[in-house]
Amino acid sequence: MIPPRFDVTPDQIDQVVAVFYGAIRRHEVLGPVFARHVADWPAHEAKIAAFWRNAILYERSYDGSPMRAHMRAGDVRADHFPIWLALFDETLRRILPPGTARAWSALAHRIGQGLRMGVRDIRPAHAGPPMLR
Repeated sequence: MIPPRFDVTPDQIDQVVAVFYGAIRRHEVLGPVFARHVADWPAHEAKIAAFWRNAILYERSYDGSPMRAHMRAGDVRADHFPIWLALFDETLRRILPPGTARAWSALAHRIGQGLRMGVRDIRPAHAGPPMLR
């Protein structure tokens, strides 16, 4: 059995995910993006909690591809990730002991950086002059 990356319980993971997505639903920028893609919040939160349990505790309960999901959405932009990470960091600091929050934040930032780069690099560059509206 592989030891966890850092000390956190499955219940703490579930709590972080629930509080975080509550903040997401209320957020003026990210809320509408998520609302277009998430019809069943409890199922989404369960899937994301499984992702984090896999990433942190090495449970093998997650089956999915975060990069594929973000690319398939079509309206996820690279500039959404710093906002997402700031909200996530705030949630971690509110719920977890400082060392656990820092460790999870570092992991989230590494994952977020990869997703942000993938979203940015896959999107076609806009050619020509900017469109002013």
